[in-house]
Amino acid sequence: MSLPIDTMVSTALIITMAYTVYGLTGFGASITGMPLLVLFVPLQLALPMMLIFDLLAGLVVVTRNRKSANVRELMHLMPYLVVGMLLGVMVLVNAPESLLLLLLGIFILSYSVWSLVVSPSEKLISSNWSPAFGVGGGIFTALFGTGGPIYTIYLSRRVPDKADLRATISLLVLMAGSIRLVFFSSVGFFNQDNLLQLFVFMVPCWLLGLYVGSHFHHRLPARRARQIVWVILVFAGLSLIRQSLIRLAW
Repeated sequence: MSLPIDTMVSTALIITMAYTVYGLTGFGASITGMPLLVLFVPLQLALPMMLIFDLLAGLVVVTRNRKSANVRELMHLMPYLVVGMLLGVMVLVNAPESLLLLLLGIFILSYSVWSLVVSPSEKLISSNWSPAFGVGGGIFTALFGTGGPIYTIYLSRRVPDKADLRATISLLVLMAGSIRLVFFSSVGFFNQDNLLQLFVFMVPCWLLGLYVGSHFHHRLPARRARQIVWVILVFAGLSLIRQSLIRLAW
């Protein structure tokens, strides 16, 4: 069964925008794209598609910067991340989609507003926080592919060097994506009829977004780019909450 043309066009625009953000900032494709994608395609179809694109983009970044990654910090997080992802997959398979989308909308809206109004602290924190951030990030990674901000909050307070931080986050996202690939395959998410059609159609949009974002990477200040992303996500979060409440009411 083919997807409607308006769904394909809307999805193409969202994928292009999401990976333009990734090209600009080095992160943020899923947290930008997911709240908009689920307005047009089912959550369990959007998740595996974004996972494939995230893995491909992550491979490019990690290949260039793998020697700068702080492996020690990753080892603190990984056991808790796996636990969180197991919990998240269990919820994803069993919970009603409307409730999951409402949770995603609340998370996106809260994090976006927080990012706009709160200045990030540079004070280092203890590694004792790794269980909380690892499990929490793992849950949101499995549910929506949006655990990156949670990992970033923790790692930015553990890895002071910006180049090392970017490499560490990229490697973590790639590792988490590989684990999700196994989990999603085990529950049949990659057996959906429309997934291959949607993925093939979106590959040029993914490449275009990465190219445009990389092209403007040195022309637009990173802070300004992030502010634009958060403003977009405030409206996306509000729209997602509204749509979820309408579905629940019906």
